[in-house]
Amino acid sequence: MDIPELDRLLDNAYTGDLASRSIEEIRAMRAESQAVETGLSYVRRLAQGRLDIVAADLRRRREGGDAPDLHSLVEHLPEILGERVHAPGVGRLPTLMAPRDDEVTRQLTSRLDAIVDANTLGALEQLDDDEALALTNQLADLERQVSERRQALFTRIDALQAELTRRYKTGEASVESLLK
Repeated sequence: MDIPELDRLLDNAYTGDLASRSIEEIRAMRAESQAVETGLSYVRRLAQGRLDIVAADLRRRREGGDAPDLHSLVEHLPEILGERVHAPGVGRLPTLMAPRDDEVTRQLTSRLDAIVDANTLGALEQLDDDEALALTNQLADLERQVSERRQALFTRIDALQAELTRRYKTGEASVESLLK
């Protein structure tokens, strides 16, 4: 995927030798990782939504339905996007609700838009079946890549959290320090 900021966070050296780092540094690393994860989650949801829209159009074609206009597409978005209300796997509650404007989110959103942007979604009927299927495959591949990076980032976040927890349990850090 080659995004330097993301690659830096996913490098094993990022969480290497946590015991020698200050608690402030570990908290900052956790916050940074969580912020990037929020951006990955955002892009993954965008990719899934676009994938659902293209897949719905392919289903309509297989079933012989009429080509929808943009108004019809917008009318059907709640049912299209509501079909997959929960992704497979273990969910995590987000600590941030909106992604920050960072390089990772910008680059991934640009990659997503290069596959299928809003204009293409509004003109799906102009694509032939092979082109629409190719979009589906590209979107699924991007969603898979983002999900894999997100899972790897969770591993880093968990390691950072475990080190913070260890310090509180051993008395190396105190809850009072959070209140200062």
